[in-house]
Amino acid sequence: MRHSMSRLSISALFLSALLSGSALAAPRTDIIVGMALEPPHLDPTAGAAAAIDEVTYANLFEGLTRINAKGEVVPGLAESWEISPDGLTYTFKLRAGVKFHDGADFTADDVKFSIERAMAADSTNAQKALFDGITSVEVVDAATAKITLSRPIGLLLYNLGWGDAVMVDPASAATNKEKPVGTGPFKFAGWAKGSAITLDKNPAYWGTPAALDKAEFRIIADPAAATAAMLSGDVHAFANFPAPEAVPQFQADPRFAVVIGQTEGETILSTNNKKPPFDNIKVRQAIAHTLDRQAVIDGAMFGQGTPIFTHFPPFNPAYVDLSGVYPRDLDKAKALLAEAGFPDGFKATIKLPPPTYARRGGEIIAAQLREIGIDLEIIPVEWAQWLEQVFTNKDYDLTIVSHTEPNDIGIYGRKDYYFQYASEAFDAVMAKLDVTADPAARATLLGEAQTIITNDAVNGFIFQLAQTGIRDAKIEGMWADAPIQAIDLTAVRWTE
Repeated sequence: MRHSMSRLSISALFLSALLSGSALAAPRTDIIVGMALEPPHLDPTAGAAAAIDEVTYANLFEGLTRINAKGEVVPGLAESWEISPDGLTYTFKLRAGVKFHDGADFTADDVKFSIERAMAADSTNAQKALFDGITSVEVVDAATAKITLSRPIGLLLYNLGWGDAVMVDPASAATNKEKPVGTGPFKFAGWAKGSAITLDKNPAYWGTPAALDKAEFRIIADPAAATAAMLSGDVHAFANFPAPEAVPQFQADPRFAVVIGQTEGETILSTNNKKPPFDNIKVRQAIAHTLDRQAVIDGAMFGQGTPIFTHFPPFNPAYVDLSGVYPRDLDKAKALLAEAGFPDGFKATIKLPPPTYARRGGEIIAAQLREIGIDLEIIPVEWAQWLEQVFTNKDYDLTIVSHTEPNDIGIYGRKDYYFQYASEAFDAVMAKLDVTADPAARATLLGEAQTIITNDAVNGFIFQLAQTGIRDAKIEGMWADAPIQAIDLTAVRWTE
């Protein structure tokens, strides 16, 4: 009798739980991810905005190699490769059965097209320098592509893992900005401008299928609105939450997981090195002596961030501590301004894009520079305006932005880059770095490069941006750190 009653009880409990939907409820297969900035378009090979890669990298588009959550180079659309003894030839074996979202087969012809398109004279690729040194791309056969270099490039496999180096289909490359077609585990579903970008699962994906059937990137620029959206459940996750002041509230709420990681984002007071008076190194040095980095971190980011004194992440083994080069010294700063011909200071402008670190940080830095007589007019700009006015047309005095590209100290050697900085000494170091493979020797050269740009006070180096991830506690698989610009959803799933 006891045995019979036990079976009846178990059956009743099971039926009750089943009817309530609590015992056997399947995990969700959709996700809404918040983003503070809307991408200007969706072609990662034709734009500098990090938001483009955040949506498309690994989700829609893939390269021959890819950068994983640990920052390691792993196989992508190339399953393997061979490097010639002289380091000048890379032969890539491509994965079989890969198709673009439009049904076209991925072959070595697409590798040749994609890389030559990025290298072309009329290319709009924001990281065109990644392909410097490539002399040819050959189709050996449909499944094999060969890249030949003019000189060894120690970071070639890493460079090919950037979003700027993803593979595109010749038939759809021209329309990828609005209707992206890649090879990834998700397909583009739609874009309500100013609101959201939606992706659907790619049922024909060559690799491990995504656990999610649908993903939405919802654009929420206002920090208060972002907080409200998370608390209400309208948004399930932010890879990098725009309201650092609200983090303690989420840390105290068991419904959420808060993961604060690292990024490659050097947040800097970018300076137009060819525009008077910033073409005078003494003016730039005066600014360097004025910056109170911790005050910016505390005031703008509520303590989240690490002070930097050069354009290099502090967690990198090759980082050099240059904090003693320009200590905060207002008297020294004023003396340098006087030597530069500005004993009473001067007026200038600072253009601030929408991110919290820029708008809030700009107010704090403007107040600091007023202490030495530099009076800044603050000009808020939208992201598209920043890209056009500052990044492309170099129409600015000062600005604040986080450079989230990995291993990007080489941008200081680009003569047409928006800093407009030029240094033969820096170029010589980078030329040696390009042909150096030994890790210890590379670290030494990277240290020399860091020292040069710090001594030249090219920019005001402020802090390393933290990755403040907030998500529903039932979500797993999101990256803790950001070794590359990506909100990679390929391994994201709900646990219940």
